[in-house]
Amino acid sequence: MSEPQSLLIEHGRIIDPSNGTDRVARLLLYRGKVHAMDPCDGDLPSYYLRIDATDCLVCPGLIDLGTELREPGREEDETIESGGLAAVAGGYTSILCSANTDPPIDTPAGVELVRRIAASCGGPRTHVIACCSSGRNGEQMAELGLLAQAGAIGFSDSPRPIHNSALLKRALDYCRMFNLPIFDRPVDPDLVEQGVAHDGQVALVLGLKGLPTEAEDLAVARDVRLVEATEGRLHVGPISTMGSVDLLRRVKQRGIKVTASVCPHNLWHSDEMLRSFDSRFKVHPPLRSSRHIDAVLAAVADGTIDAVQSGHMPRAREKKMDDFDQAPFGASTLETTLAVVATRLVHCGMMSWSDAIMRLSTTPARIAGLQEGNLALGSPADVVVIDPNETWTIRSAGFFSQCTSTPHEGDVVKGRVIYTIVGGEIRFTTRPALEHIP
Repeated sequence: MSEPQSLLIEHGRIIDPSNGTDRVARLLLYRGKVHAMDPCDGDLPSYYLRIDATDCLVCPGLIDLGTELREPGREEDETIESGGLAAVAGGYTSILCSANTDPPIDTPAGVELVRRIAASCGGPRTHVIACCSSGRNGEQMAELGLLAQAGAIGFSDSPRPIHNSALLKRALDYCRMFNLPIFDRPVDPDLVEQGVAHDGQVALVLGLKGLPTEAEDLAVARDVRLVEATEGRLHVGPISTMGSVDLLRRVKQRGIKVTASVCPHNLWHSDEMLRSFDSRFKVHPPLRSSRHIDAVLAAVADGTIDAVQSGHMPRAREKKMDDFDQAPFGASTLETTLAVVATRLVHCGMMSWSDAIMRLSTTPARIAGLQEGNLALGSPADVVVIDPNETWTIRSAGFFSQCTSTPHEGDVVKGRVIYTIVGGEIRFTTRPALEHIP
């Protein structure tokens, strides 16, 4: 919906990690930009909307580093419109759309199509991650220069890994000319075969073919070495294993500039949930054992893992209703990621709200090279207002996403989005009553 150009958010605790702000103040949004913090009454526009954010947090809008929208070609799973509605309901004001469509986004026309449709839907800002290889087949490098000219802000074959090391090295070298990042999902395909679950005791007992942690660990090691050799921009993720965490912690101490992210489902449930054989727990990366979860939680808290991405991989209901072995990996996560982070990390005392917003907004913006992710004067008026203490139960029946499969069905969480504002326009709210001034 379209709102007047001026919004005054009052009585909220403003958190902006980019400049160290964490205090109660007023925030004025005017003509799509952050106009003033704590403006005098005499400096206010003659007409504006007032939002009472008492007991709420006012933060830069969340930014997702990897969202599957599935359009064109897989509209039965998700559309750009439905995915956008889910994003703003989850507090996301910017999302990076992956190239996992049919056909894949490996041409300038494909980039332009997604951008055009997204612009007409009134959801979040939608940035396109185009294919790194032609057709996402890992054999020939895509026309990265032309894709960049068309508006692509990065390149990836996700959810497939870029398994061709020579291609990845060339792409890292080539992308230095554009200063654009490559996003790689770290998996060694020679080790995963037809695995469907974490390769551990639970999978062994249940007779499920395993996905070994070594498949991720070795891929992260290769990616890190190529970054060191090329000095390119590479983001690895999502990661999920102790081995990956240990390696990243060590190489960052050596000054190697690689970033990493994790999905919310790898912060909560363990592979013990697979005993139900419910396909909503068939996600990627897979649910790991509790030891891996503890390591990943600690890595998010101390900054070894730079960001939390939603891992939104929507799949149609009829697909997820198949037997566990045959059902596709995937889940709807855009609307629950903030609450999972708040519940598992903030309210448990592992990190502050400022650090949480850093992982969900400020750092993702830096990784993607976006100007969003902050509340500096003159920056885009992309804001999320959060009630940090609202307790609610996740029910997929109320999702905006077409996909209703979630590993968090029935989980009780704490922290909820109240307003999502994109470019000064309210795109989502649970409190529709606003005060018009004058």
